[in-house]
Amino acid sequence: MAVLAGLAVAGLMLRTYLERDSRFRIAGTEAIQATGLTEVSRAEMLPVFGEDVGRNIFFIPISERRRELEKIPWVEHATVMRLLPDRIRVSIVERKPVAFTRHGSEIGLVDGSGVLLSMPASAMARHHYSFPVLTGIDAGDSTAARATRLAVYLRLMAELNAGGRRNSEQLSEIDLTDPEDARVTMPEQGGDILAHFGDDRFLERYERYRTHIAEWKQQYPHLSSVDLRYDQQVVLEMEPGKGPGDAAPGAANSDAGQGAKPSGAHTDRAAASPKGKPAASRKTQAAPAAKAVTGRVAGNGKKGSGARKAALSTGRRKSTNKSTRQAAQSSHAAGPLVQGGG
Repeated sequence: MAVLAGLAVAGLMLRTYLERDSRFRIAGTEAIQATGLTEVSRAEMLPVFGEDVGRNIFFIPISERRRELEKIPWVEHATVMRLLPDRIRVSIVERKPVAFTRHGSEIGLVDGSGVLLSMPASAMARHHYSFPVLTGIDAGDSTAARATRLAVYLRLMAELNAGGRRNSEQLSEIDLTDPEDARVTMPEQGGDILAHFGDDRFLERYERYRTHIAEWKQQYPHLSSVDLRYDQQVVLEMEPGKGPGDAAPGAANSDAGQGAKPSGAHTDRAAASPKGKPAASRKTQAAPAAKAVTGRVAGNGKKGSGARKAALSTGRRKSTNKSTRQAAQSSHAAGPLVQGGG
């Protein structure tokens, strides 16, 4: 017992010595060392240790300081260590941006976890970042919700660039408002095209788009969007106020050697009436073109519209529903075209 009591007393004396000895006090901010700082400045980091200057090193709550450092947006991970007798070492791992974000006229950055990052435009220019611009990444959403959208984006980029490809360089802007439908702005001669890529099979859909976009543009000069989410079909939508009947003269009988052609045998299109509005559909030979169903799709054209689901159910389910197709073909306007093949 006497031995244990002696050890306890010795331990208490040692603790008192360490806590009170001035050699173990943080004399100033120069005693706080940091590595890994690039986007995070030392001026941003030091306030975390503001209370610790003059404090005994053993009284600094290391875990709490680490958590506070990781609240700085650019800090992904932080390590804080005591270096006896009187120094603190901080090691920072910074976040890596993967895309630009746009909120109105403001451009920012976001990392793969959905954390929004700010950076002056001049600094962005120095980094020579080459990312698509993402929309639908809202600061008001939870980090988890943003992370879900970023996961779709990262899979899209990985698939398009697999095997050394650099297809993502062709992407201008990606709307991730709906994480089940990555809506990609594709720069094309004569105007951008909005392409709906869904949330999977990105490379397959991209290659289908690239194979046929020249022909679609030739046939439908007022094409504004292409929906690639459905098996064996695509949905072509015209600019507001324009219809498929406004196609360039001779587009229906385009030469087989002009551009890439979808597989199949026939193309159905709406013919222009004397007033310039689409009339009843007529089947025309396009060699070699895909079989297409032309029909009005009610609603705003977004995924989830009851009319669109009806018009496209045959493609998604890989089955044939004759009554639905006939219903889709019954009226024609300046709306989407459902074109098969691909």
